Amino acid sequence: MQAIRQSFALMTDIDPSQALLAALSPPLDAEALQRLSELDPGGRHGLLPKVLRTFDSSTRRLLEQLATARGAADLEGQRMVAHTLKSSSMSVGALRLSQLCADAEQCVREQRTQGLPALLDELETEGRQLLCTLQPLLGTGG
Repeated sequence: MQAIRQSFALMTDIDPSQALLAALSPPLDAEALQRLSELDPGGRHGLLPKVLRTFDSSTRRLLEQLATARGAADLEGQRMVAHTLKSSSMSVGALRLSQLCADAEQCVREQRTQGLPALLDELETEGRQLLCTLQPLLGTGG
């Protein structure tokens, strides 16, 4: 895993966060990542990796909560997870995941449960695929 991160760091001599940006776009929106990167010019404070690690850990926790809520047929719990994950996904540029969360949240809010299981399956799949993409770059566990 360290070799992968080092190879990305070699892509730029000045700002290692730029290499991380290149490695993550897609699946993350390049403009959203760039906005985050601009908050830490030169990447000296490692803001982008810290934000992505936080996103990674919170997404793992939220996907577990979603599975629990689904198992208990807890629609309000499902809506809350979708709402929380929608915002954090948008902030890091996981636009597809954010949209799936918005759709799921709206379905629950409007009590349109037909098709909700398939939508939540898709949301979970997208979330797990995103975590798999982040894992080797951030050195996080799966």
